[in-house]
Amino acid sequence: MRIGLGYDIHKLSKNRDLIIGGVKIPFELGLLGHSDADVLTHAIIDAILGSIAMHDIGYHFPDTSEKYKNANSLELLKETCKILKNEGCKIINLDTNIICQKPKLSFYIDDMRKNLSKTMDIELNQISIKAKTNEKMDSVGECRSIAAQAIVLIDKI
Repeated sequence: MRIGLGYDIHKLSKNRDLIIGGVKIPFELGLLGHSDADVLTHAIIDAILGSIAMHDIGYHFPDTSEKYKNANSLELLKETCKILKNEGCKIINLDTNIICQKPKLSFYIDDMRKNLSKTMDIELNQISIKAKTNEKMDSVGECRSIAAQAIVLIDKI
């Protein structure tokens, strides 16, 4: 068994969609990034890649490549899961935090879990998503960014 830890943060910006865990969330700001800037999915990708010591998201899906401009991060996660499987491993469980002051995310967590379950081909009960605030401190607490953390436990198939 091995574990991997992932982290990501993106600035909030006007004229962008807010997509977290593959769910488009109605909000006046979205996340700024080369792809769809899905902060949760990016943290999960880094956790998976870290668990098998295969670099990070930027190595596999560089933000300098036009191929990944506005990419759907769930598709990048699907590719990451193929890498994991090719290494002879499977996910045992995934635990995540989304850190954001606004908007409230509790209404969207079930849909996020469903998207991730389908994309990663694992059961819902293998996925935990928790939404936290930053108590109005730093860029997250001041509604200038959203961050996410992920930890994954894997095992050989």
